[in-house]
Amino acid sequence: MLTGIVGINWGDEGKGRMVDLLSDRYDVVCRYQGGNNAGHTVVNDKGKFVLNLLPSGILRSGTVNVMGPGMVIDLKHLYGEIARLKEKGVDISPENLKISDKATICMPYHVLLDCLEEDRLADKKFGSTRRGIAPVYADKYMKKTLRMGDLMHFETMKSRLADIIEWKNLMVAGGYKAEPIKLEDMVDWLETYALPFKDYVCDTTEYLEQAVKEGKSIMFEAQLGALRDIDFGIYPYTSSSSTIAAYATIGAGIPERKLDEVIGIMKAYSTCVGEGPFTCEMFGDEAEALRQAGGEYGAATGRPRRVGGFDVVASRYGITVQGATSIALTKLDVLSYMKKIPVCVAYEVDGKKTDKFPHGTDLDNAKPVYEYLDGWCSDISGARKFSDLPENARKYVGYIEKATGAKIKYVSVGADRDSYIEMY
Repeated sequence: MLTGIVGINWGDEGKGRMVDLLSDRYDVVCRYQGGNNAGHTVVNDKGKFVLNLLPSGILRSGTVNVMGPGMVIDLKHLYGEIARLKEKGVDISPENLKISDKATICMPYHVLLDCLEEDRLADKKFGSTRRGIAPVYADKYMKKTLRMGDLMHFETMKSRLADIIEWKNLMVAGGYKAEPIKLEDMVDWLETYALPFKDYVCDTTEYLEQAVKEGKSIMFEAQLGALRDIDFGIYPYTSSSSTIAAYATIGAGIPERKLDEVIGIMKAYSTCVGEGPFTCEMFGDEAEALRQAGGEYGAATGRPRRVGGFDVVASRYGITVQGATSIALTKLDVLSYMKKIPVCVAYEVDGKKTDKFPHGTDLDNAKPVYEYLDGWCSDISGARKFSDLPENARKYVGYIEKATGAKIKYVSVGADRDSYIEMY
């Protein structure tokens, strides 16, 4: 079984929680795109973990985790992330963590360029996490990056790096008028943070293809959501990688394979980190109440998330783009304080009502059209069967299922590993 776990909306839907929950059913968990610009928060019997680069299956003993060729990896960040997990007793070794030789290394100068450009843009900024993601993906497609497999030939790697830095300083020093990048600093960085991972590097295509032939089950874990996809998202306020399920096997290293199942993750309400259009956004005290109830702060950045009611228009579009075969609805319990729950059922664009998700200027100008559903105003965190939920909570789930046209398979009612309902 090859299964994709993907975000339906703007990211931060709770994918890490669902990957952790379901990972005991899979032999391999694979991250296939992105870097440390987003995070998955997982709560289990060992504590609370925030994972930015590592696949969420790393918290399950016996599960092999793969960082695929579609990823961009800040090795200093990975070094620290692994150290923090090991302090909490998580076993990490080349036996349960495999890094693709084709994965791209995110260098310190990528982070520098990200910050320089956001500062230059000032109030026109894209809302970057300043983690170097856009610059490193740009360099990847200009064929001017280092890859994990280059660590096996370090002297050759240094020579290539010297050429890259000469080119990069045309922009850093010549364009932004910043201090030029020094080759020796970058070599020191690689020796400190990259060389320790040599034993983790392998051909993930070979590994995963053998796993498929042996009948092993593989989960493909996405970062962010459909609306942050570089092609199908709210461009230019997107990530710089393909976040959709169709890219999963490509970014993992086995492009010849197809997914058997796509589980789309979406919250029972809407959240968004960063800049860009967010039609259903709440403001003021109403927004702060929902933000506090859901603990809505970015796992990677700590930034307060923008929040709003469930967005049927955006979710229906995300489900289509992801090709979701079923849905996991997360954080239903967060809405338990509301007497009336807002649901954005349509957009108004230039005075006309639409249920189609627009793009560009039309999306910038879209206004939400709301309906309000009755709340249940009671604690549902102990529910383990759909029948355990209050009537209005059941109605809310049914309403979302009908409005989006997608079958809801899981409903999360709390942060703990067992706080969920399996619908069928």
